[in-house]
Amino acid sequence: MQSEQKLEVRVHIRWMIRRDMPEVLAIEGGNFEFPWLEEDFIRSLRQRNCIGMVAEQEDRVVGFMIYELHKTRIHVLNFAVAGGFQRRGVGSQMLAKLTNKLSPQRRTRIALEVRETNLPAQLFFRENGFRAVSVLKNFYADSPEDAYLMQYRYRADKTPAIIPFNRITRMAG
Repeated sequence: MQSEQKLEVRVHIRWMIRRDMPEVLAIEGGNFEFPWLEEDFIRSLRQRNCIGMVAEQEDRVVGFMIYELHKTRIHVLNFAVAGGFQRRGVGSQMLAKLTNKLSPQRRTRIALEVRETNLPAQLFFRENGFRAVSVLKNFYADSPEDAYLMQYRYRADKTPAIIPFNRITRMAG
């Protein structure tokens, strides 16, 4: 029997709007044992520094992220991809959009918490350049579970510019 290979999906990433909420709640409920309620989303998004984004494929929301902008960092509060679209590049595209907001002058890192039992999320974020930097004991209100604080740091492109070799200038000097 041949295993079915999932093809990468290109998505359009845009601001979350109110009418996205039913699809966002469905993705949330399908991904988490202790999902956020609509009130949790609304409370977060009403904060001045909080932003919601969705990944859309053919007019269907297939992923979302909620994050806070702080002075020197971005803090991801919630992040999920619909079941049929996982491991197809949707989450990586959303993270790429977020990492593009980093710069050496302002926000230099992205932080998020992952449940200690959520191995798929830990591996996904690790594959996308995040590292576990500490353990947060009894982090969740709904269980005695710990969380890993994972972080992505801005890295300037350190590839040296290719300096063309000019044979004539070298010989003239």
